[in-house]
Amino acid sequence: MDNLLTISPSPHAHTKETVSGLMGHVIIALIPAVLVALYYFGLGAAIVICTSIIGCVAAEYLITRYVMGRRPDIRNLSAVLTGLLLALNVPSNLPIWIILIGCVVAIGIGKLSFGGLGCNIFNPALVGRVFLLLSFPVAMTSWPEPVVNRMAYADATTGATILGQLKMGLINPGDVNLLDAMLGNIGGSLGEVGAIALVLGFLYMLWKNVITWHIPVSIVATVALFSLCIGAPIGVEILSGGLLLGAIFMATDYVTSPMAKSGMIVYGVAIGLITIIIRQWGAYPEGMSFAILIMNGVTPLINRYMKPRKFGESKAK
Repeated sequence: MDNLLTISPSPHAHTKETVSGLMGHVIIALIPAVLVALYYFGLGAAIVICTSIIGCVAAEYLITRYVMGRRPDIRNLSAVLTGLLLALNVPSNLPIWIILIGCVVAIGIGKLSFGGLGCNIFNPALVGRVFLLLSFPVAMTSWPEPVVNRMAYADATTGATILGQLKMGLINPGDVNLLDAMLGNIGGSLGEVGAIALVLGFLYMLWKNVITWHIPVSIVATVALFSLCIGAPIGVEILSGGLLLGAIFMATDYVTSPMAKSGMIVYGVAIGLITIIIRQWGAYPEGMSFAILIMNGVTPLINRYMKPRKFGESKAK
């Protein structure tokens, strides 16, 4: 009976890589961004990251074991990655109890309610992040300023993000120091800061063939082109906010993104358009999370009409 054929949902990777191996590569790719967050936000970043990872792993174990009645498998690192991504999408002064609520929502609703790993429709970390944003808007939009006091946590000095200041007309695009945005010396969620660190992670995942360029490049190119058309500052739109974090690490999730390369490009272009539309004309200064979740819901439709070439099928028909 142990040799029965196992059938599982797509996507299927024809490779020697394991799930834990792929998750491990993504975690390694996030290390530069984590180091930047720890440098600029200190104790607060450490508390948020540790709490989120432990909370997601615990939520997966407890819900799988005692609610779903199945044997938990936390060794595949998927819960660790979800916790890390959730932490990088929130402020460094977020109270621990709110982080834990986000962990339960991300794992319990965003992942396990659909059946578990490989079955979820939406990115679990973003489900948790958007739930917290809608439920605790003040806490989720109180952004600590970097390097003010690395030992501060709950009482950290806060301020608006660059996109928030631009939205409220407090600064002009010319006042933004793009070098600070590249290095991470700006306010925002833990993973929004440090564009260079995020790009290093992108290059690592390309090198390890964990992702392809299609989704991140199509998102960034669309935002750049659309910003040029409407007169928005291209550098600010790309380097600030959650654009790079979302494009590189969230939108490229295997389960919730299209399988065909042509579908990936359509998916990326749509995310870029929705993001810039929300930023420019929506109520929120940031729209990356909403854009990715919307397109997660469209992914099955994209997969239906833009299918990859069948294994073994000739290119020419």
